[in-house]
Amino acid sequence: MPGNLLSVNATITCPHGGHATPRPGQTRTLVDGHAVATIAHFYTVTGCPFTVAGKPQPCVTIQWTQPSERLTVGGSPVLLRGSTGVCQTADRIPQGPPLISVVQERGAGR
Repeated sequence: MPGNLLSVNATITCPHGGHATPRPGQTRTLVDGHAVATIAHFYTVTGCPFTVAGKPQPCVTIQWTQPSERLTVGGSPVLLRGSTGVCQTADRIPQGPPLISVVQERGAGR
């Protein structure tokens, strides 16, 4: 799967505009000073306004379904711009794919 590496600083939203934030992990591998995002990072979604028949049904998490097939960090597959997942409610009802809009465009050598 092609695509740039995601760092934990990437801008990711749910289909309804809620913002996804990863819970800090133990990753020591950095891209532009930020930890590389892996499937092991738990993403929380906040600010999702989605409702069904007047009842709030906001996205609260992202379940990543297709990380990198070849690259790993600490044994966990990394997330790429082309990675797929599904945003879910607290009841694990699928709400649609997360939208990845800002990623690390290039690595920094040292």
